Amino acid sequence: MTVTVLPEVTVLYLLIFARLGALVMLMPALGEQAIPSRIRLAFALMLALVFYPLLSGRLPQGLSDDLPRLLVAMVSEVLVGLSFGLIARMLLSAAQTAGASIASAVGLGFAQTVDPSMGQQGAIIGSFISLTGMAMIFATDLHHVALAGIADSYAMFPPGDVLPVEDLRDAALMTAAESFKVGVQISAPFMVFGLIFNLGLGVLSKLMPQLQVYFLSMPISIFVGLVLVALLSTTMMGWYLGHVETGLMRLVAP
Repeated sequence: MTVTVLPEVTVLYLLIFARLGALVMLMPALGEQAIPSRIRLAFALMLALVFYPLLSGRLPQGLSDDLPRLLVAMVSEVLVGLSFGLIARMLLSAAQTAGASIASAVGLGFAQTVDPSMGQQGAIIGSFISLTGMAMIFATDLHHVALAGIADSYAMFPPGDVLPVEDLRDAALMTAAESFKVGVQISAPFMVFGLIFNLGLGVLSKLMPQLQVYFLSMPISIFVGLVLVALLSTTMMGWYLGHVETGLMRLVAP
């Protein structure tokens, strides 16, 4: 490698690292606060090194001699990486939506715990769905689709072009809508149970005003809710994985 080639190689590598580094810092599983920043940085550097032979031909040339153009390209790549990372997090937010709805329906809304996938407190059932879904993603090799989507993102959003704000906005809105819809669909059986159960309790309280309905209903509601979670876990995880697969396949260029 000559001195003439080295600056160009360095610039192209940094351009790849700008997008992948921003993406790794936000993407689920790898971008959690529990993982040290140095480990995430090392993973992003290695990932950029792996992708360099595949993507170097798609990157704009001559950036090492044009500093303003290089700075614009770097900022654009960082913004694209951040957008993809946020969209990936929104994709997995269906678990939190489903967990919050289920917890509210069965009376476990007060049971809060820290959800590692979202970095904030949430319903314990939502944390269970998130962690189980994350394990299933790696067990079913869906993360390979995510890696393919990262590589194909350079075909959909070539470096050096104008930042596709409208496309990223549409992708974010579609992902948010789909995640909310899937979250409600997953929690639909529990919402129906909660509606029927509370309606029955209302009738019972009118027929027997002296009965302490709250103290009688809470243990029954929680017990039946946990039984439903145990019985429907396979169906919920299948629906959740289907949602994640559909969202990741949008990232893969046809």
